[in-house]
Amino acid sequence: MHDVGIGIVGYGAMGRAHAYAYTVAPRVRRLDVVPRLRLIGGRDRAGVERAAAAYGFEEWTTDWRALVEHPEVDIVDICTPPGTHAEVIEAAAAAGKAIVCEKPLGVDYDASARAVAAVEAAGTPNAIGFNYRRLPAVSLLKRMVDEGRVGDVLLWRASWLSDEFLDPEIPFDWRFERGMGGTTIADLGSHVVDLALWVVGEIAEVSAQSTTFTRERSGTTVDVDEASSALLRFAGGQAGVLELARTCARRPCDFTLEVNGTRGTLRFEYPRLNELWYGDATEDDELYGLRRIRAEHPVHPYAAEWWPIGQGVGYGTSFVNQAADQLERWPDGPWEPDLRTGLRVQRVCEALERSAERQAWVAVGEVAT
Repeated sequence: MHDVGIGIVGYGAMGRAHAYAYTVAPRVRRLDVVPRLRLIGGRDRAGVERAAAAYGFEEWTTDWRALVEHPEVDIVDICTPPGTHAEVIEAAAAAGKAIVCEKPLGVDYDASARAVAAVEAAGTPNAIGFNYRRLPAVSLLKRMVDEGRVGDVLLWRASWLSDEFLDPEIPFDWRFERGMGGTTIADLGSHVVDLALWVVGEIAEVSAQSTTFTRERSGTTVDVDEASSALLRFAGGQAGVLELARTCARRPCDFTLEVNGTRGTLRFEYPRLNELWYGDATEDDELYGLRRIRAEHPVHPYAAEWWPIGQGVGYGTSFVNQAADQLERWPDGPWEPDLRTGLRVQRVCEALERSAERQAWVAVGEVAT
């Protein structure tokens, strides 16, 4: 057993979630290494000092470059706003560090591509934070599609609804600035685009629309979308529908996924994240409809590592499973999904953004490969 030094850049909600994950991972899975919360970084001295104490870090810094270059930091985990990701990734790659980066990979494809090229040239393990893959019910959905439980996929639909931008009096911050926070398409949409690519396959064309209802906050122009929707055409001939919105009253963080195939349907609803709904068209008509699967049995993905049937898991579980998967493959990897996967998602998101601006269908291949 030996230590793996963890350095997290950013101490907000994502920094907290990732620190929790490294702390709990060795308690739910037998690992050959021990993650050591070595250093956490952030711009605000008082804030990062409090976070270091609360999360269990040995040290803190206000200089992210000092964190990247610290000799006892083996994994640089990036939890800062998307507009900063590329610069930190490139510096970490140059220092030969393993990299975990929260989604989206960046705010534009070109900068993201340069960051990925730097990491791949360095040859270090790397991962993008698409944590929802690691929920037992979502991972079970993927497995059942791969096993042919719904036949050939025909339709994919996903929605992500929240109310975080509903109040027009919310003051301007980096979330409303495209160059720093990215679009709602990239922020919320990156998760569901990743799941679409993972479950169904490559997306060939998109047709999107976007709306911003509150165009100014604190006297500053808002240049991000607050609600977007899109039609998708997959390379394999499947069709898809996507909706993303941050202006849905009393919707805190509600996302749904549904797959319809030639012989069945699968549906996941995040507010009931331990459940997966399944309908098998080959069954007797007396059983017509969808059945609820409790994705908590030891035969289900990840479930055996957690609690007895009926106890369920929560949001933090996805991060713990993610960290455990990565530490299990330390030091050589490979880790998945990797930053190259994040770039594939970025490409689709940029095509969606272009489509909304042009009000026309856009081929994903138009975005540089």
